[in-house]
Amino acid sequence: MKIARFFILFILLAGLITACSTTEESAPKTVTETPAEQATEERPQKQEADPVEPELETPKEPVKTAENEYYPGFPRGKVLPATIIRVVDGDTVNINLNGKEETVRLLLVDTPETVHPSKPVQPFGPEASALAKETLTPGKQVEIEIDVSERDKYGRLLCYLYVDGKMFNELLLEKGLARVAYIYAPNTRYVDQFYNVQKQAQAKEIGIWSIENYASDQGFEEETAETPSPGSITTGECTIKGNINSRGEKIYHMPDQQFYDVTKPEEMFCTEEEAQKAGYRKSKR
Repeated sequence: MKIARFFILFILLAGLITACSTTEESAPKTVTETPAEQATEERPQKQEADPVEPELETPKEPVKTAENEYYPGFPRGKVLPATIIRVVDGDTVNINLNGKEETVRLLLVDTPETVHPSKPVQPFGPEASALAKETLTPGKQVEIEIDVSERDKYGRLLCYLYVDGKMFNELLLEKGLARVAYIYAPNTRYVDQFYNVQKQAQAKEIGIWSIENYASDQGFEEETAETPSPGSITTGECTIKGNINSRGEKIYHMPDQQFYDVTKPEEMFCTEEEAQKAGYRKSKR
């Protein structure tokens, strides 16, 4: 009887011990953390953003003022290289620009007509064309400078043309073979300089300025050009006119020649021999 009781007591004690062990294993463990570790866990985690590619900045080129070797102090316009194809007349040429043929009208100058469909050949028009053909030969490398407006109503390029280190627009004025004209804003970059060059040609009475009242702000007065100026009236038999042209050539004109009536003589000669001895040659027209 005692043995039976002892056996029952042993079974109850073993069951109690087993139950306690199971309770300890299933109970959550309490981990003691340091304050620093607690602060780390409490601090919100910073969420990493997806990588973003940096934006490419468009390079901002500084505004450049081109050095103007022709007119110091004046910024140049757009300058483009070109090649001469042919000369139309004194102030109009055809060029090759970027592989395309373009008709160019020189800015701020006007030469007498030679190829106008409704006008006769005007005095000093052939000389202006001759200078252009002599200077702007086919294949010649040139530069054109655009002012503000690039084209006129006919689609022609408006520009200043440079050849061999010289602006051809100005050369025409310097030789007395063009007048300052067609002044339309905003294409007036060099108009003041052109007027100064024109005044010098007028003072020398060369080219178009050798004929009184021929060239004016209104154009070329054909009726005036056909009327002999007072200085061209001659008496006696000394009717040969000696004139020095814009190139410095001494040329004499006979009464039956094309430009006799519009030529203002520097000297009068009675015979061709006399003119030739003075260093003059006969006009070709």
